[in-house]
Amino acid sequence: MPFTPYHFGPNALIALPLQRHIDLPVFLLVNVTIDIEPLIVLSFNLNEPLHGISHTFLFSPLLGFLTALLCFFLRHYLVRLLAFFRLSYFPSFFNMVLAGVLGAWLHVFLDAPIYQDIKPFFPFKSNPLFNVLEPPTVYLICALCFLPAIFLYILHIRHWKRA
Repeated sequence: MPFTPYHFGPNALIALPLQRHIDLPVFLLVNVTIDIEPLIVLSFNLNEPLHGISHTFLFSPLLGFLTALLCFFLRHYLVRLLAFFRLSYFPSFFNMVLAGVLGAWLHVFLDAPIYQDIKPFFPFKSNPLFNVLEPPTVYLICALCFLPAIFLYILHIRHWKRA
């Protein structure tokens, strides 16, 4: 997506209720990690597809794992950061890796209907998900996911106050 934050709505909507099983920071940050490749292609005007191997179901989990590994080493800072946002945080390496892989796949799944250059099922060269939904529909779904995610966040804050 042209704006990585669009991914945060669906990711937060999934990760907040599953917080004990899916690492929220990793699940959100993997979207940034995956979009580094298109950023590099755009920034350096490379003659490469905008969405390359980082936007495939085969290779995106590697970026998810690397994001999880980075967050694992920074977990003490993440505990403080999430406490600032009044979110309980229970970091475990397994949950971080799971979040990295699932978050990466969700990113590819959300981008594949929008961009023809994405080859989600690499090494196959087609994108059967392209145009399954029109881009404005995908953007709207992602934007609308913020509303229930905010509601869930408020519920977590209320629960956090009681704990």
